[in-house]
Formats: sequence, C-alpha cells, structure tokens
Amino acid sequence: MSTEDAGASDAAATASEEPEHENAMQEVIAVDSDDEPQGTVNRLDAHTGDGVRHRAFTCLVFDSNGRLLLGQRAPGKRLWGTYWDGTVASHPVEGQTQKEATRQRLEEELGITPDQYGDVSLTDRFEYKRYFENAGLEWEVCAVLKVTLEDDALAPDEEEIAGLLWVDYEHLHDHPEWYRQLRLCPWFEIAMRRDSE
Repeated sequence: MSTEDAGASDAAATASEEPEHENAMQEVIAVDSDDEPQGTVNRLDAHTGDGVRHRAFTCLVFDSNGRLLLGQRAPGKRLWGTYWDGTVASHPVEGQTQKEATRQRLEEELGITPDQYGDVSLTDRFEYKRYFENAGLEWEVCAVLKVTLEDDALAPDEEEIAGLLWVDYEHLHDHPEWYRQLRLCPWFEIAMRRDSE
C-alpha cells in the first residue's frame, strides 16, 4: 500500500468515527415513568431504534390577549421538521431544571429574554411515544410550561424556527381539527388536549 493509499484509509476511518448527526454529541436525561432520573443517554440513541425514555419539555408562549405563539420547526430538524409546535420544545441537560431549560431555549430559539415575561409556570407532565416516518421517535416524559409575554418582540433563530404564527388559543384548543393542515407536533397536540384551563 502506498503512503497516499494509507493516508486515504486513515481519513476514511476518521470520517467513519465522526458522529453522523450533531445530536450524537449531546446527552439527554433518561427517566423512568415517574420522571425519576436514570442517568444520561446519548441523544441520538434516545431517538432511534426502540428509543430510550427521556426527559423533555414544551413551552407554550402567550401574549396578553391570550393568543398562543406557534413555532414552525426548521426543515433541518431530524424529527418533525416543518411541523408546528407550541412554542418551543427541547430537553433539559443534567443538573438543569425544566424552568432553567425553558428560559434558555426561549432565548436561543426566539430571542425572548426573562425581562419580557413574568413567571414560568409548570402546568402538566405526561409520557408519550411516537414514531416519525423511518427517521426515529420521541419517547418522552414531557413537562408543559407556560409563559405570558409582556413584551412580544421576537428575534427567531432560522436554524431552529422556520415560521411563527399567533393563534387564538381557545379557538385552537376547541377545534384542533381545523388546524391540522399545519401538521401539529404530537407532543403539542397531547399537551393541548390535556389542557383544561
């Protein structure tokens, strides 16, 4: 084998060792059905194959008129890209509370800072498992948090958010079937269906 061939083989080996997706470089918190931590697991592993149950959250952002801000997931998302969520969803990291994770994601995805809202309210928690095409799945114990904006200035990150839409929450809650053309994320539909307020 020539030196050139050896160099090519080394490069190919290195490339095959690199993570195939950025999620492979992150960890999520594995949990039991009561949301008790069971250590951490690779984020990509948690979302492929049979999956691993893990901790997650979704945050519903309202304005002072009771409208809900729907966020369309960027097309580059591995799961449910271009689907509409209400408003952001993610995973806390080890040592981070749901409220801390929510504040972080609101700022990273939408440019919403803590001085734009009051309390972050934890209103619900549920477990669900849903597969997405052949790409993977979500198996989560999902916390639902809510915030009401006093200042609705937004600066969305286009790598996270493809579109934004303010909707009358009561109308959406009572008639979700009228909004199905938006292709709503399954965790958001569950959270909304369980919301009795």
